[in-house]
Parts: sequence; C-alpha cells; structure tokens
Amino acid sequence: MALDRQRIVAEAIALLDADGLDGVTLRKLAARLGVQQPTLYWHLPNKAALITAIADAILEEQFPEMLPPGPDEPWPEWLVGLAVRLRSALLAHPDGARIISTSQLSLRMAAISELAISTLVDRDVPLRQARLIVLTVEHFTVGHVLEEQTGRAAAGSVEDFDLEAFTRAHPTVVAGIAEYFEDGRTPDDLFRDCLGVIIGGAAAAAGRTV
Repeated sequence: MALDRQRIVAEAIALLDADGLDGVTLRKLAARLGVQQPTLYWHLPNKAALITAIADAILEEQFPEMLPPGPDEPWPEWLVGLAVRLRSALLAHPDGARIISTSQLSLRMAAISELAISTLVDRDVPLRQARLIVLTVEHFTVGHVLEEQTGRAAAGSVEDFDLEAFTRAHPTVVAGIAEYFEDGRTPDDLFRDCLGVIIGGAAAAAGRTV
C-alpha cells in the first residue's frame, strides 16, 4: 500500500488509541508503517505537524460537515449542540483534549470557530461578543474533557484517599456533588448544565434568553 498523508494519520490515530499521546512518536509510527523515520518527513515535517493532522482528523469524525442553525432554532441551543459534538469528538480518543490543546493550527477547529462566530453575528450578536462567547465555550469544552480524561487515567492510582476526612473538611462540596447526581444525572448532564450556565448568561447579556 502506498504511503501517503492519510495513511500516516490513520496509523497515528491507531497508535494514539493504543498508547495515548505520550506513545505517539515518529519512531513508533515509522515502525508501524514499515518505513524509516526520515520517510515520514516527506509528508509531515515534524511531530507538531503530525499532532495538528491528528487533531483535524479526530474533529472530522464528528464534523464531516457543519451547518448553521435552522431559521427557527435559537442560537444558544445550537451552540450547546455544537459543544456537545466537540466533546464527543475529544472523548472518542485517549488524550483527545490534549491533542486539540497542543495542536498548532487545526484548520478544522478554525472552521468550527468560523461557523460559530459567524452564526452569532448573523443573529445580531456583536462581533466582539460573539468571539468571546465562542472562545469561552470552546475553552470550557476542551478544559472539561481534559479534566475528564486526566481523571480517568489517575483514578486507579488513588489508593490512600481518605473520603471521610475529605468530607469533614469540605462538606458543602461533597453535599453539592451528592445532591446533583442523586436523581440519576450523569457526567453528560453535568457538561450540558455547565454549558447552560455559560451560554445562558451570554445570551442574557446579548439581550436574549435561552
């Protein structure tokens, strides 16, 4: 099979899924492809370019096409849906949030931002405010997933955590967590509710309601 950029990126994602971002090295990738490492430089000049190509590819999975909201769909609800799709794209692969946050210039991420900002501007949100809203939502989403994925990786290493002592020291924190999840809410609900606070406030500031 001929070696091309698409095949290199596909193998890099397979390596990411197997070993996480720290395991994605040009040496390992070249070995998977059965080529010498310098051969990869014909297609991707360095690891930074590879990470950006991976970022574009994993976003493409959730965003093969991007459409603005319908004429009767409120922009806050549409923006929540966009962020939910972004979170799904990042959670689909180990260290997905790290990939996005360390990529130099993901064209697919730029396209998502362009669509979101232009959508808000088309709905009469001033450009400066539209950019700040979209930037805040994107940063929250990537940071939220980064915490989710880092937490999963570290969960097995916490052996001496004293829950009783933590509860005594932080009773309101623990009570808030317990109260939120007692009715069967999930981490997906938590993400959406946090988004609702962010976007709802932004919509109110723009003179609209969610």
